[in-house]
Amino acid sequence: MSNGKLLWVDDEIELLKGHILFLEKKGYEVFTVSNGQDALDRCAEQVFDLILLDENMPGLSGLETLSGIKEISPNTPVVMVTKSEEENLMNQAIGAKIADYLIKPVNPTQILLSLKKNIHKKELVTEVAQSAYQQDFSKIGMQINDSFSFNEWVDVYKKLVFWELELSETDGQMNEMLAMQKAEANNMFGKFIKKNYEQWILDSGVMTSGRPVMSPDVFKTAIFPHLKAGKKVFLLVLDNFRYDHWKQVSRELAENFFVEEDIYCSILPTATQYARNALFSGLMPLQIAQMFPELWVDEDEDEGKNLNEEELVATHLERYRLKKTFSYHKINESQAVEKLVGQFRQLEKYDLNIVVLNFIDMLSHARTESKMVRELASNEAAYRSLTLSWFRHSAVNELFRMLASSDFTVVVTTDHGSIRVNNPIKVIGDRNTNTNLRYKLGKNLSYNLKDVYEIKNPKQMQLPAPNLSTTYIFATGDNFFAYPNNYNYYVSYYKNTFQHGGISMEEMLVPLVTLRGKKKADEV
Repeated sequence: MSNGKLLWVDDEIELLKGHILFLEKKGYEVFTVSNGQDALDRCAEQVFDLILLDENMPGLSGLETLSGIKEISPNTPVVMVTKSEEENLMNQAIGAKIADYLIKPVNPTQILLSLKKNIHKKELVTEVAQSAYQQDFSKIGMQINDSFSFNEWVDVYKKLVFWELELSETDGQMNEMLAMQKAEANNMFGKFIKKNYEQWILDSGVMTSGRPVMSPDVFKTAIFPHLKAGKKVFLLVLDNFRYDHWKQVSRELAENFFVEEDIYCSILPTATQYARNALFSGLMPLQIAQMFPELWVDEDEDEGKNLNEEELVATHLERYRLKKTFSYHKINESQAVEKLVGQFRQLEKYDLNIVVLNFIDMLSHARTESKMVRELASNEAAYRSLTLSWFRHSAVNELFRMLASSDFTVVVTTDHGSIRVNNPIKVIGDRNTNTNLRYKLGKNLSYNLKDVYEIKNPKQMQLPAPNLSTTYIFATGDNFFAYPNNYNYYVSYYKNTFQHGGISMEEMLVPLVTLRGKKKADEV
């Protein structure tokens, strides 16, 4: 079996017989021509995996030949082989998107290395990544079983996300193993939350050593210290922004920012009405309902559940006696981001700017409702890819570039993540039961207790209770709630969709990132 078809273009090809024999022994088919025109003719007739191209030839020069090759076969990697070390020539060759640049005399090992980089990189990366994950598999498995603290679970989740990203371009058994290991981790994480969540809520405001930073603590821990120190803060809340999304986006930001990465724990339900209102107010949902009843909207009311965020931020600053100016912007479309970028100089007047970006949440909902979007985001890797593409090509990227050169301390976070659901769990409720697939609340719920995390006393858990007998239940792992009526249609419609509101690492362990622009730091 051939390792690949090569075309070697050199007017002194007879002097390279030793190199050609070496490559043929390594399993390559090597075709040779002695001038640029013959090279173009060959490329028009045949597809090559890589072309080795001499620069200094009679007739068409190497650069002229390169230009012709790119027109005929734009995706074929071309390695320039030349005696010249002129910087201008190198610049022109690199500008024409060569794959590599080798200076004569070259030895066979140099050529082989270039071939491996440009022809076999994907297979080699896949092989090494799969082998490394296989070696790490048992270690992560032990860690899943031995994780008894929040920080230990954060470490498990970070490792699983790392391997998801490493293996995302590969196929085969390792991906299946990883999916199974992540499902096992989420199962154990659900048990961890059931065991500890109540105590965390009872310890609210105490910040005991075992209690993580939760939704109501975000401003207190990540924003107020900067404001108190006289720094200006720009807070970006990306709805549904998971940790794996952050890891991809962070690669785009590393050039312009110093990054301080953390993870906090979203409260239950991991839904906008609860988690984001808690984040902005610094209060648990029941406290909001009691202290600011005009700002809390119950589940059964038709009014939007997150229309009072700006007012909640104002109450938060007032309680902490922070006399700071702030602006608040909720953005649902790219034009609004462009407008915000255009107003950036005005935003610099405020001590705190808050921008809520709903694109990722809108994408997850569109994926549920649209067959086309479901095709585009057919799996986790595709979902991440769409998110990254949005970031790269929207005005949000320009906003970050402006922030990198500003005086702002930038905080990037979310209210909750989401999980791809696959396993339906039957639940029965009356007509007043809410519609969310990952949590339910009501007074007449019927369910299997083994399948859910049950909260019988919502007030003790700082959750509003519309009725005295209200119960909250939460789905764990990749489960979702389905009604027995019209069960098959319901399951087929919602299976393999991204949902939030329940208990999983993806929904609860969410990024809390602080960025400082490198340019501003250099000036200081």
